[in-house]
Amino acid sequence: MTYVVPFDDQRLSRVALDRAQSYASLTDERVVAVSVVPRSPGYARERDWLAPEESFDAKLVLERLAESVESIAPTAEFEYVLADRYVSPGTISSKIRRTARKLGATVVFVGSENAGRMLTTLRSVGHSVAADDTYDVHIVRRAEPTGVAVLDERSTLFED
Repeated sequence: MTYVVPFDDQRLSRVALDRAQSYASLTDERVVAVSVVPRSPGYARERDWLAPEESFDAKLVLERLAESVESIAPTAEFEYVLADRYVSPGTISSKIRRTARKLGATVVFVGSENAGRMLTTLRSVGHSVAADDTYDVHIVRRAEPTGVAVLDERSTLFED
């Protein structure tokens, strides 16, 4: 089994990665963080992948994302897909779904603040990723400990 986490290094994707790693530590499953990186300086700056004065460098962005993944989930693998500069959210989610299927994902951990009502109201790529029925979906919508002691004690983000 493989746990896949769409990862853009935003708060809820970091929590989703931490949560996937906590579950994996109990189940001995593989965790793979998947980032889709458009070749767009604006997109990269919006996500704090680049400082305002830095020009776009895909290698630098990927190194930073990989370092962030390693700092949260040291045993997780990091996969990425480069995308066109003007890629749509639908295309990003398609690339994540395709990668999840390629990796044989059994559970995809999606961090999304908009998952509180119905999946169809997600404003992120989460809706499309969650729509694929080849894997289960774990939605992380709170950047807090789970309240489940056995999971929280394995967390790297919510240590005392």
